[in-house]
Amino acid sequence: MREQQPAVVLMDMNLPLKDGWTACREAQQDASIARIPIIALTAHAMEDDKHRALEAGCSDYATKPVDFPDLLTKIAAQLDARH
Repeated sequence: MREQQPAVVLMDMNLPLKDGWTACREAQQDASIARIPIIALTAHAMEDDKHRALEAGCSDYATKPVDFPDLLTKIAAQLDARH
């Protein structure tokens, strides 16, 4: 994320080497990328999972399988909030 500085990140929370929860927490501690919104993507659809993602520093949360119209709305909201 540091090199590319994307406008928004879609973060799979079940990554093989480092889980998305840890990656989000680390991103929030890095001033160069902390303001980039992160939308958590996970197969876990419980309310606790959403709360956990937001606590880790994610800006929003979407479940798999992805509802693409809903995801596009979430992305647009994050982009609008940045400007």
